[in-house]
Amino acid sequence: MKIREDRRKGFTLVEILVVVVILGLLATLVVPRVVGRGEEAKRTAALVQIREVEQALDLFKLDNGFYPTTEQGLQALVEKPAISPEPRRYRESGYMKKVPQDPWGGEYIYRSPGDHDEYDLFSTGPDGEEGGDGKNADIVSWE
Repeated sequence: MKIREDRRKGFTLVEILVVVVILGLLATLVVPRVVGRGEEAKRTAALVQIREVEQALDLFKLDNGFYPTTEQGLQALVEKPAISPEPRRYRESGYMKKVPQDPWGGEYIYRSPGDHDEYDLFSTGPDGEEGGDGKNADIVSWE
């Protein structure tokens, strides 16, 4: 007695369509949740960078007794400022290798003395303009 073997070598059109529909349904559920995470990740990265710059600023003050002025800017963390007041115990290697750019490619804004503390340090966020709310809100050191 011969047993009949069913040897299909491919998928039917119906099977392929079912898989495509299932993948489409999954994509409509998953993609919107994943796409919005990019901006959230950039905001988190900006906060982390602000905290790193704050640590360097605190070390600068610990060594020299003051925070860099607005005119000296964050570059004072990389190389000794020549603008008065000159730091007397500046670390030979500086306090940072380079001043980071924010995740949107902009510069961090530094003001000393600040409106909110001894200094204000912030990123203008994705819109590149001070202020804003919601997804265009600034990422700030004082909150």
